[in-house]
Amino acid sequence: MEIQDNDLVYVRQNLAIEPLVDNWYAWSHLVSPATAALNIKERHLKIMNSYIQNPHIHAAAVKNPKMLGGPFIDYDGKRLPEIEELKNNTMNKCSELLELCDSITDLNRLLTKEAKGFSLASLYPKVPDNLRGYVELFYDLNNTPSYRFFELLLYKSKYYKEELQSVNLFLVNDDDSRSFVLSTPKLVNENILRLHIPFKDKRIDEFFACVDTPRTFGELKKLMNISPDKEALFKTFFTIEAPQPYKRYSGDGVLTRYFGHACILVETKDTAILVDPVISYGYESDISRFTYNDLPETIDYVLFTHNHQDHILFETLLRIRRKIKHIVVPRSNGGSLQDPNLRLMFSQIGFDNIIELGDMEKIELSDCVITGLPFLGEHADLDIRTKLCHMVECKNGYKIIFAADSCNVETRVYEKIHEIVGDVDIMFLGMECDGAPLSWLYGPLMPEQLERDKDQSRRLAGCNFEQSKELIDIFKPSDVFIYAMGMEPWLKFISSIKYTDESRPIIESNKVLDYCKAKGLEAERLFGEKIIEY
Repeated sequence: MEIQDNDLVYVRQNLAIEPLVDNWYAWSHLVSPATAALNIKERHLKIMNSYIQNPHIHAAAVKNPKMLGGPFIDYDGKRLPEIEELKNNTMNKCSELLELCDSITDLNRLLTKEAKGFSLASLYPKVPDNLRGYVELFYDLNNTPSYRFFELLLYKSKYYKEELQSVNLFLVNDDDSRSFVLSTPKLVNENILRLHIPFKDKRIDEFFACVDTPRTFGELKKLMNISPDKEALFKTFFTIEAPQPYKRYSGDGVLTRYFGHACILVETKDTAILVDPVISYGYESDISRFTYNDLPETIDYVLFTHNHQDHILFETLLRIRRKIKHIVVPRSNGGSLQDPNLRLMFSQIGFDNIIELGDMEKIELSDCVITGLPFLGEHADLDIRTKLCHMVECKNGYKIIFAADSCNVETRVYEKIHEIVGDVDIMFLGMECDGAPLSWLYGPLMPEQLERDKDQSRRLAGCNFEQSKELIDIFKPSDVFIYAMGMEPWLKFISSIKYTDESRPIIESNKVLDYCKAKGLEAERLFGEKIIEY
């Protein structure tokens, strides 16, 4: 039966909202103005220029498993005129951001050439004019010159361009239909509805409230300003069938559910905490998994461990924003280019009640305490402070640590933490121990390209076996769960990870499982879904 204007409808469980900046998949470095400028020039334009010059090289590369996650556009060497048009539009619409990028380059050169340990006061007039008023110059204690941004001023300037933001709506029907999103601009096709609205637009929340609470199709069509030629596609996003109601945990203990990758839902009868939300859509699959339909109506706290796109996924967050009461982010370092302020970013894109948490700081709730723990490594030795492990201590005494991708490069830190927090009951431990090199994520921000051997040595990697073993020996958990591996197939579009039995993260995590078994501990490498109740 075809949906009519007066029919009450629900948003389908497999409807995706894909956020875009200048037609590229949005992540945090495309929101903060300075990092957006550098990524648009040093990543997007370079990839498009390469595709325009050699589209067939890109077509071959995306079919090679060894090239997964590389800077290759996945349009099979086709749609060349559209890529050329997009490049020209970028040069036009982003001209001020491209100038900002050039000015950042000029500022780096100025400091390298003229900041020799003497007072920096005389250099302020030489700062590129469009950066003046947005930066402070300084030396570190080794007399190395640098600068920091006043990020809020940048967000209030012409360099924060909401008009570049838009969203795609489309149905996801399987785990394999989406290619890696960070290397390919998003061109519209007949199955995609493009809405030119900023991320903060509250219509997004009204729209996705219809996952649970129906509205008439006519109301929703008017709400989203759907033109007659898009109405047929818009209808496919809805069903008249009500979803199964969510049953909130009502026990006296704690219920923990694994949603894939680093996403964990922790529930007591009074509180729901969601960690690093990256969630699968609901569709038929051979792999059992929790989906958006398995989230409570209200999520009291969303915790983020660090600012990487497989942990802060706007696609998930926009879909559930209406449910979130509080967001907890690691405290920012304050204006450094490589470490954008998450509180400012979330505020700009429409999230409220954002709490910054620092090392060993606590949030006390009625039935549990959230403590931020130091997070080491995983950021290629860059000075990035916006990262935290989290410990949730329930009033029934159970302690759970979410270590995510923290890499135990200095065991003494965790020994000191243990002196304060004691043993824990459950440890979620990230073991993606290969990791991409520094340039894969942070390359566009670097003033000079790093030599290959140095780049390869500095990786975005979690713990190996020895590092994991030391954490287990320190905190003495009874249960160890290896997670944050990017193994689930519905994550390929954002993680580009595909393991074999010979992959180092599999080999190293197998050693951890064997070690735990020998010590009489419960241990599992998580995949798909998992329920843990205490």
